[in-house]
Amino acid sequence: MADGWPLVDDRPHAVVIGSGFGGLAAAVRLGARGWRVTVLERLDQPGGRARVHRQDGFTFDAGPTIVTAPHLFEELWTLAGRRMADDVTLVPVDPFYRIRFHDGSTFDCSTDAEAMRAQVRRLSPSDLDGYERFLAFSKELCRVGFEELGAKPFSRVSDMARIAPELVRLKAYRSVHALVAGFVKDERLRQALSFHPLFVGGNPFRASSLYALIAWLERRWGVHYVMGGIGRLVEGLAGLVRGLGGAVRLNAEVERILVENGRATGVKLASGEMIRADVVVSNADSGFTYSRLLAGETRRRWNDQKLNKSSYSMSLFVWRFGTRKHFAELPHHLILMGPRYRGLLDDIFSRKRLAEDFSLYLHRPTATDPSLAPEGCDGFYVLSPVPNLLGGADWTQEAEPYRQRVARFLDQTVMRGFEREIVTSTVTTPLTFRDDFLSPHGAAFGLEPVLTQSAWFRPHNVSEEVQNLFLVGAGTHPGAGLPGVLCSAKILDQVVPHATSLVR
Repeated sequence: MADGWPLVDDRPHAVVIGSGFGGLAAAVRLGARGWRVTVLERLDQPGGRARVHRQDGFTFDAGPTIVTAPHLFEELWTLAGRRMADDVTLVPVDPFYRIRFHDGSTFDCSTDAEAMRAQVRRLSPSDLDGYERFLAFSKELCRVGFEELGAKPFSRVSDMARIAPELVRLKAYRSVHALVAGFVKDERLRQALSFHPLFVGGNPFRASSLYALIAWLERRWGVHYVMGGIGRLVEGLAGLVRGLGGAVRLNAEVERILVENGRATGVKLASGEMIRADVVVSNADSGFTYSRLLAGETRRRWNDQKLNKSSYSMSLFVWRFGTRKHFAELPHHLILMGPRYRGLLDDIFSRKRLAEDFSLYLHRPTATDPSLAPEGCDGFYVLSPVPNLLGGADWTQEAEPYRQRVARFLDQTVMRGFEREIVTSTVTTPLTFRDDFLSPHGAAFGLEPVLTQSAWFRPHNVSEEVQNLFLVGAGTHPGAGLPGVLCSAKILDQVVPHATSLVR
């Protein structure tokens, strides 16, 4: 026996392409349902976009920085017969984040209902009633859009038709910003209550109002930080996969999905190795899955023409840096709004023009977890939404000038003189998303989350092109963000049979 499993393991075999949170969650769920699972990761560490950078004594998360629905992770540990608390320590961050508007005013978001009302009164007393009505509407959106539909497959057009009346009732045809603007008048409050689609790659002026559910989702389950960084969650999930008798192979790049008689039968690696499987689950970007991993196969729906006509999310510029001193006045999460809101978003999503101005998300994890930096030091991650590579910016030339503009903005607003304290620094650009994560056009979140690319209109969890192929992650239903990709894996429980039902 090895790790509790026979030396010859004849359980049905599932191959998972990619070890992002969607892929690891899928592997745990399949392993708990009797499958022998092999996770294949082309990079040298698991996690995908959630990989970890370690340099000069600092630890930096590369991707997600918060956990907003911890029960979805706890489910995975329970399925594996373990307690999440034994492997991972989550701590609530409250306030969730501070929003600093361009005029210098601030708005702290938290779980404290009365504190939130006080924040609204301070900015715009006349909008308090509208804020309360918006929050009630967000709660209903969350109940339907996340709790009821988030982990339901949309494999048939009838699935979409069934919920159409609910979508109309919830005004899903409106944008998040239009919805919010119907409740509050103060422009700062409109920004504070509508920016959430940016968390999942969406434009608040184009994303369906369904994404306004994020405001209540944060209130309902809180915003949490993983001590040691998000990478601890990745390590924990990879451990669950192995504990269930599965394997996580690194430096294993999948070249194509093997298809015989319309069925996925395994994968071929770039090394030439063939791995046979009863089912294949792709956590790769859905556009890459169809255009590259199934290149040469007849695709009825997700052919190259349709993929080329699809709308892709924005990309990101991320600068990670460490300082030799603490900036104790800065919170764990700080959102810095620039001078323009709609104009900047139009530049990013529509004109795909790299603007001179920007809005930023500044992450200071050492405010909660000093272990991520050497003693007396602070670690930072500053993120700027930018156009994807369809805009034509040459990031081999733009990266350093853009970093300098970001640095000047921080110096002029919340971090006076910080550059002389920097001891380590590195950047991520749209080229990283294209080259390391194989995201078409360097889009950081796959297809843009608009209504016509959501639910049934999004690439299905059960592939429309090949039998025994399933999709998880940001590029399929329900979409990007940790809750979304974990729900995409949860859907597999409904569409992939239990391993014991297969006759070997």
